[in-house]
Amino acid sequence: MSLSGKKILIGVTGSIAAYKIPLLVRLLVKEGAEVRVLMTEAAKDFVSELTLSTLSRGAVLSKLFDEGAWANHVALGRWADIFLIAPLSCNTLAKMASGLCDNLLLATWLSATCPVVVAPAMDEDMWHHGSTRANLERLGSWSVQVLPVEYGELASGLVGPGRMAEPETMRGWLQRFFQTAGQLGGKKVLLTAGPTYEALDPVRFIGNHSSGKMGYALAGELARRGAVVDLVSGPVALDTPTGVTRIQARSARQMYEACLSRTDYDIAIMAAAVADYTPAAVSAQKIKKTEGELTITLRKTDDILAALGARKQPGQLLVGFALETENEEENARRKLERKNADLLVLNSLNDAGAGFATDTNKVTLFYRDGSTRSLPLQAKTELAGAIVDAITELIR
Repeated sequence: MSLSGKKILIGVTGSIAAYKIPLLVRLLVKEGAEVRVLMTEAAKDFVSELTLSTLSRGAVLSKLFDEGAWANHVALGRWADIFLIAPLSCNTLAKMASGLCDNLLLATWLSATCPVVVAPAMDEDMWHHGSTRANLERLGSWSVQVLPVEYGELASGLVGPGRMAEPETMRGWLQRFFQTAGQLGGKKVLLTAGPTYEALDPVRFIGNHSSGKMGYALAGELARRGAVVDLVSGPVALDTPTGVTRIQARSARQMYEACLSRTDYDIAIMAAAVADYTPAAVSAQKIKKTEGELTITLRKTDDILAALGARKQPGQLLVGFALETENEEENARRKLERKNADLLVLNSLNDAGAGFATDTNKVTLFYRDGSTRSLPLQAKTELAGAIVDAITELIR
């Protein structure tokens, strides 16, 4: 897809990877995009304002106030169709996650009404640091999209992850972004995410390790493509994606009732890790430790996916998720058939980097016609796009 007429705002921060931004600007301008550039003061140590100004065919801005003039950061954030921050340094990432506003780039980001995407660039150890992971996760909860870093030689001389996505990769991402925007306009989606907690007594419960990250990534991607999303969420520590309606459910029964009360949908995606069993009786008081063993009787919970499959109307699409530890393919095909789903997304805990509480995932898609499609290990935000692509193909 051509980028002709698209308004792209690029924010450049202080990283050695900034030397690649002139090529990116040139590629976007050749595609017909209207490009404007912001810089932090630190970025000027790595790339010149003159170069970026010449290639973008406009003034490069870096100061909130310059010789009595005010750079209107509010207008910049409203002018753009998308705001790309590349490279995103570790320092600017931390400032964004903390809500700091000490330069023009940050002020523009905080007031931007357009979608925002970032392309991190840093050394391997910085990339793996817990604070970096937490900061990126926080940005993701605010619907900021994160381009995956690449693996290769780093400025330190080490070889590993942390390289900024190449200019050609960013151009391709932007082309796909605009191609899919509004793709699901008007479609109503029912989506579940996160775990359920099954109470034993007022203070204890039976649960699982689901963080809800995959489901919330799907919610954000669906909303970005124009869908009207009702997200029935278990208890998670995530912010609701922009444009998504969140319905809170703690137990499997609450999630079942919330889903079954909503019948007017085009697509239902059951991504939550719902408990299969719940205590038959809940103690009104905290259960005290005694000398003997404690026996808890469990009963089956209501099957949400099967219930929706039994009630599915013509034109409705039903997508299920399965997490398996053995006989993965056999179990996935049987679940797809039994639950009357149209697509089943299989996670395997045997795959490194996949499953609960990770930022990455690797899945296999199972279709009604018996075909399968494997999606490689990637960030859950990127994987969400691939899964929604598959759903869109089925809808069409």
